[in-house]
Amino acid sequence: MTGTGRTALLAVLVICFMTGLAWASVPLYRLFCQATGLNGTTNRGKQAPGATGAAITVSFDTNVAPHMPWRFRPEAPSDTVDVGARDMAFFTATNTSDHPITGTATYNVVPEQVGKYFTKIQCFCFTQQTLAPGETARMPVIFYVDPRILTDPDTRDVQNITLSYTFFPVEAGKAVARAARDG
Repeated sequence: MTGTGRTALLAVLVICFMTGLAWASVPLYRLFCQATGLNGTTNRGKQAPGATGAAITVSFDTNVAPHMPWRFRPEAPSDTVDVGARDMAFFTATNTSDHPITGTATYNVVPEQVGKYFTKIQCFCFTQQTLAPGETARMPVIFYVDPRILTDPDTRDVQNITLSYTFFPVEAGKAVARAARDG
């Protein structure tokens, strides 16, 4: 193989590698954030480990994207929860427009270092929500705070966690395609 051929082959391999890396970067970043709690990313779980007797306050913050005609609020601004015990909070969303709107919620917790200890069992944020004109939906989130938060030197003094949600509209074509795919 000539020097030019080797260089061309190397260039093709580098392009393939970079394309694969770009394609995999979003899922890998998501996995990294979930594993480390980076940027307040929370975990998903199935069952709370059990109450510890230690309490922590969870405050709720809600937002909607600009120009999205929804009202979105927590039913209570905060809740004092038993670390390790399963807890539930409710949120309400109302479509104030004259047409159906599908939204999806993003979420995070602050302080950021507690993300790896905040676990959701069930959440409206795991799926898209469609509200008819004027419709109000009551949406639960079931969660727990992992008892390991009490022994981590970076989090053991945390007394308040803020769980924040922002609803964004889903483009009509994407909502239809996802509904068809999900059956």
